[in-house]
Amino acid sequence: MFPLHPVQGQFTHRSQTEIDFGAETKTVTVNTQPIVTAVDEIAGEASSRLAMSVVARRAISVRVTSDIAEVEPVWRQFAAAGLESPGQSYDFIRLWLKDRDIPQSAQSYVVGEVDGMPVALLPLHRKRVHGVSLYTWFPGPQAGCYAPLADHDRLEALGESGRLALWQAMIGALEGASLVYLRSVPTRIGARAGLFDELGSMLAVETLYRAEFSSWTQCDSEQRSRSRRKHDRQQGDRLAALGEVGFEEITDLDTAHAALDIMFAQRSARFRAQGIRDAFVADDLIGFYHATLEPGSGLDVRLHVLRLDGNIVAVRYNIVHGDRMFCLISSMSDCNRIQSGSPGKQCLLRVMQTVFDQGITMFDMGSGFTDEKRHWCNVQIPLRQHYVALTPFGGLVIMGHQSFQRLRSWAKANTTIKSFIRSACQFRDRLLGRLPSDQL
Repeated sequence: MFPLHPVQGQFTHRSQTEIDFGAETKTVTVNTQPIVTAVDEIAGEASSRLAMSVVARRAISVRVTSDIAEVEPVWRQFAAAGLESPGQSYDFIRLWLKDRDIPQSAQSYVVGEVDGMPVALLPLHRKRVHGVSLYTWFPGPQAGCYAPLADHDRLEALGESGRLALWQAMIGALEGASLVYLRSVPTRIGARAGLFDELGSMLAVETLYRAEFSSWTQCDSEQRSRSRRKHDRQQGDRLAALGEVGFEEITDLDTAHAALDIMFAQRSARFRAQGIRDAFVADDLIGFYHATLEPGSGLDVRLHVLRLDGNIVAVRYNIVHGDRMFCLISSMSDCNRIQSGSPGKQCLLRVMQTVFDQGITMFDMGSGFTDEKRHWCNVQIPLRQHYVALTPFGGLVIMGHQSFQRLRSWAKANTTIKSFIRSACQFRDRLLGRLPSDQL
C-alpha cells in the first residue's frame, strides 16, 4: 500500500474516486478532482455517454516521485522504442541534474498507468521564473524538442477521452506551483498525430527540421539539384585552395575534449560578432557537455570535425540514440579567409555523405529555419507550447505568456523589429552586467 501523501524519494498513490455512470458505478484509481473535471469536460460533448464509458472501463492510476532512479526502469522501457530528442534521454537528464545541482525537492516524475500498465511519464522541474512557480522540462533550448515519455501504442489506443482523463490525472498529482509549461512539443510522433492534443492549451511557435533517408544515395538524389552540387563543389574548391582539407569523427577522448573547447571558442566568437549573449559561457554550461563525452555518461556523442591543414575549422556536436542522430551544437572558424570556403557547410556536407550509410535513418537538426535546414531537411514537424493552469493566477500568467509568444513570433519574422529587439537586449545585458562572450 503506497502512502496517501508525498514522501521524499517514494512514489505517491492518489485516492480512489467513485464515478456514477447511470446504472453502474466504476472505480477509477486517480486523484479525485482531475478525473471529475475530465469527465465534466467530456460530458459537454455530443458523444458524452460513449466517452464516459471509455474512461469508466479503464482504471487510471498516478505515481509521483522525486527520485529519478525510481523511474529509471519505466523510463528506459519507453525510450527503447525511440526518442524524439536527447531531452527525453534518462542519461542526458541525469547528467543535467548533477551539473545544474537541481535539488531532489525540485524534481517530480509523474507516471500515469492504465489498467496497471505504465503509459506515460512526465519528468518535470519545479522552479521559479520571474517570481512565478511552475513545472517545466529540465533543460531549456538545449534540445530541439521535448515530449512526454510514453507507450505510444497504448496512448493512441486510449482515444481522445482516455488521453484527456490520463493527462488530467497526471497533472492533478502536481502541487506547489501555479502552472505547467511544456515547451517545444511535436505535433506528431512518427506517423501518430495528436497524441498530446489533450494536454492543456497549445500554441504553435516553431518548426522542427529533420533529414530522413535510407542512404546517402537517396539523400543526394532527392535533396541536391545539379546547381546545388555545383555550388557545393565550388565552395569545396575554395576551401581546398587554402590548404589540406580533412574530415573525421573523433573517437579519442582527449582529442574530443580539445575539439569541444574549440567548438565553444568558435561559438563564443560568433556570438560576440552578432552581439548575442553567449548562454554557454554566461550560464556555465560548457562543463555539462564535457561530462557527456565521458565513458560513463551513458550517451553516444559523435563529434564531427573539419580540419584545414590539421587545424579544426568546423565542429558538429551530435548525440545518437538507436538509428537517430540529433545535432545540438555546430560551429565554424570566425576567420574571414577561411569562411570564404564555407567550412560549416562543407562539414555538414561530409556528415550527410557519411551518416546515412552508417545506419542512421533520421538526422535531427533542431528547430528554427536556416539555409542548411532548407537544403537538407525533407521533414518538418510543427512544435507547440503546452500550458496547464494549476491556479487562477497561473491562468493569467498563461494568457500573458501566450500573448508574448505571439508577439515574439511576429517580431522574429520582421527584420526591423528583430534588429531593434536585439539592440535592446544587448543594452539590457550591459546594464545587468551579464557576461559577454569574450569571457570564455
